[in-house]
Amino acid sequence: MNKKWIGRNKFGRKPEFGALVAFLTIGVGFSLAAKGFFSLATLASVLTVVAELGIVTLGISILMITGEFDLSVGSNLAISSIVAGRLLQQGLIDIIAIPIALLFGTSLGIINGLIVVKTNIPSFIATLGTMMFWRGIILALTGGHPTIPYFGHSLIFQILNSRTILDFRTSAFWFVGLCLIAHGVISRTAYGNWVYAIGGNREIAYTLGLPVNKVRLFNFAFCGMMAALAGLMQLARFQSVDALRGQGLELEAIAASVIGGVSLRGGLGSVYGAILGVLIVGLVRTGLLMAKAPPYWYQAFVGLILIIAMIVNRRIQASQQ
Repeated sequence: MNKKWIGRNKFGRKPEFGALVAFLTIGVGFSLAAKGFFSLATLASVLTVVAELGIVTLGISILMITGEFDLSVGSNLAISSIVAGRLLQQGLIDIIAIPIALLFGTSLGIINGLIVVKTNIPSFIATLGTMMFWRGIILALTGGHPTIPYFGHSLIFQILNSRTILDFRTSAFWFVGLCLIAHGVISRTAYGNWVYAIGGNREIAYTLGLPVNKVRLFNFAFCGMMAALAGLMQLARFQSVDALRGQGLELEAIAASVIGGVSLRGGLGSVYGAILGVLIVGLVRTGLLMAKAPPYWYQAFVGLILIIAMIVNRRIQASQQ
């Protein structure tokens, strides 16, 4: 890609530019390789794949723009859904059990934020520790049993994740709605400016009097809440939860964020870019399935796209300097 052209082109300087090019290229490629790829059924399948991952990625992306990481989202997703399942199994009504589980997941995000803010431990290390801690708690709670079923009926679960017209799921509408709200907050409010300023240079943000620690703590809480919400959606879809649910999800969400143009250093990225990154992951997974390719090629494709996205994003950042 021509660096001078990127520098001259206004859209080419946007962090999501590389993701858009990759999205279009992959879409065209799979349309040629898989018959019937462009259809409503494929779109419904892609949105089913990306809705839950996308909600987690939304929280991760905003946190990364702030200059922080949360590697515990997969464990959070699992333990929050286990809490909901256990409460429902004990006879607690869904209108109480599900909000408790959501608040529980949010509190795990707050704990991460407090550890990082109060101790100055890098968030990568702090959340690596909480990821391992909560996964251990999950294994202890489940006794290593692979699946915890829930056979009851819940209206809230129907609202969170059920099939609608043309085989679309309600989780896709939740994902779109949350992305629109997050984009509005990040791109059109003072809070969004604070997020970018803190991620770009935290010391200058302190000097300017911005509420740095409050913003960081809130974004950790938001990330935890999104992980818990995605876990509840998975519980609603599968009617069960297992001890390994969400394992590896944190890396997939970070990869989708980076593919979408979110900088690992903070201060750069967008909600639209994160959406594109997640859609690319969904296209790859669905496209490989429709092309009848071996499923283990999925990780290889995502890894390759991640490397290419990083190269493009670095060139875009260099053109802005």
